[in-house]
Order: sequence, then C-alpha cells, then structure tokens
Amino acid sequence: MASLPRTVLISGCSSGLGLELAVQLARDPRKRYQVVATMRDLRKRETLEAAAGEALGKTLTVAQLDVCDDDSVARCLSHIEGGDVDVLVNNAGTGLVGPLEGLSIATMQSVFDTNFFGAVRLVKAVLPGMKRRRKGHIVVVSSVMGLQGVTFNDVYAASKFALEGFFESLAIQLLQFNISISLVEPGPVATDFEGKLLAQASVAEFPGTDPETLGYFRDLYLPASCQLFRSMGQSPRDVAKAIVKVIGATRPPLRRQTNTRYVPLMALRDLDPSGRLYVRIAHRLLFRWPRTLHFSLRCLACGCLPNRVRPR
Repeated sequence: MASLPRTVLISGCSSGLGLELAVQLARDPRKRYQVVATMRDLRKRETLEAAAGEALGKTLTVAQLDVCDDDSVARCLSHIEGGDVDVLVNNAGTGLVGPLEGLSIATMQSVFDTNFFGAVRLVKAVLPGMKRRRKGHIVVVSSVMGLQGVTFNDVYAASKFALEGFFESLAIQLLQFNISISLVEPGPVATDFEGKLLAQASVAEFPGTDPETLGYFRDLYLPASCQLFRSMGQSPRDVAKAIVKVIGATRPPLRRQTNTRYVPLMALRDLDPSGRLYVRIAHRLLFRWPRTLHFSLRCLACGCLPNRVRPR
C-alpha cells in the first residue's frame, strides 16, 4: 500500500531557491509530497504558478505567509488540511552587506526578524503537531556564513550563526520525538536577489562610514564578491536538488553543504582551531593580495585547485 504524500510547507517561494525547490518537490515522479509554497506578497505568485505547470492545484498550492507575523502564520496553517506539516522548510530570508558604521540598528534587527525569528516562529507553530505525531522534519536554509564569518557581511553572518546554534541545540531534544533537523549550508547562490543586493550596495551612501573603510568596501570587497558569485555560485536548481535529497533521506543529516568548490575556503577554519589562520589569510587575500584572490577564484571555477584540503 502506497504511503500518503508528506505535506511540505516552504517559506519564501516567490523566486530563487524557494521557487525551484517547491517545483521540484511538486513534480516528484513518485508523488511523495504535497507542497504548500508560501510567500509574503501573493502578487508575486505568477512566476511560481507558471513554473509549476500541471502540478499547480494538484501537488502544489500557493499560500500567503509572512514569517514575521504571528497572525499570518496561524492563518496559513489553518488552511492546511488537518493543520499538520510533515516537512517544514525555512527558506525565507533577507541579505545585508556593507560597512557596519553605515547600517542602522533597525535595519540589523529586520534581518534577524526574518532570518532568525521568522524561522523560530514557524518552528514554534508546527512543533506541537510534530511532537504529537512523533514524526517530522525541519529543514533550515542556512549558509556557509553560518559557519564562517565573511567581511562586510557581519549582520547576515550573525543571523546564520544564530540559526546554526539554535537548531543544533533543538535537534538534541527533538530526537526524543523522532523529529529530524537538517541545516543546509549553500555557498554563493546565483540569483536575481543576490545580484540586486550587490547592485544596491554599490550605490548606497552608508552615512557615518569613514572614507578608508568605504573605499575598501567599494573597491575591494564588491569586485571580489561579484567574482566569487561568477566563479563559485551555484544555481538555485542545483541547491534545490541537494535539499530534495536531504528531505528524501532515510536518515537526514544535521548539516549538508552543497558546494564542493567552497570546501578549500571552509578548510582554512578547520586547519587552525584558534581561528587565526582563517582570519589572517582572508585579510591578506582581500586587502593585500587581491590579485592572488582573483586568480584563486578563477582556479576554483575551472577545477584546477583541489576540492578537499585535509588537516595535517
């Protein structure tokens, strides 16, 4: 007897990774999933609906959900048959780059409201049902910046570090209820969202920032970041495929990085537990050896550098 499809609730599906993931799950040839693809603004639903094709209204439904609003979360769950969510994918997020002095506290708080508290709000809403049924899977779209800080991404990295600590802690408790947690950690993902973020940052004023720091941001960081996305960026489709595998796994991993090209950069942190090696090399590559950085990114893109670096 075939098992009933699992209900999958995904936040942030108006574009990019969320849209691609929703469509891939809804088009699963074994029809294992009933996808509730959500977004804050339903006026942006047309692209998702077009991509869903014949799955729309069958294995995929579109719903309004603002992860920063308790009432919106409650309304969304009330429209799910039985109110039960088998798989929750916390994908909604927002980015922020720039010199710290030029960012307001309110802007920083808004990043945490979406990236961290938005995810926590959804988990609090679905957790009672998962505990009652003694089954469930919570998937969190984190980032390699939840494991490794990147200059001029201080606040965004902090919000992802917060997710990593919160959900690793929660995972220990939830094993008792047969509920799995998976933190998916992409590197750069080439989306319109990322392109617009960097474009806006390139013309932003960042009041209160000293000219030297502003020069570093515009003349060194932004060009390097654009090249990083060109050289190492994954497509939303490839990252979504990795998440589909995590959701379908018999024993889901706690953590799953999606981009093997990013492994050498992550390995710098593991080689020296004190953290000094990563900070010093990252500093020198950006501020003292920018040509070496550009050359290294080109090598990573073409695969002439090894994907794995082993600790001594």
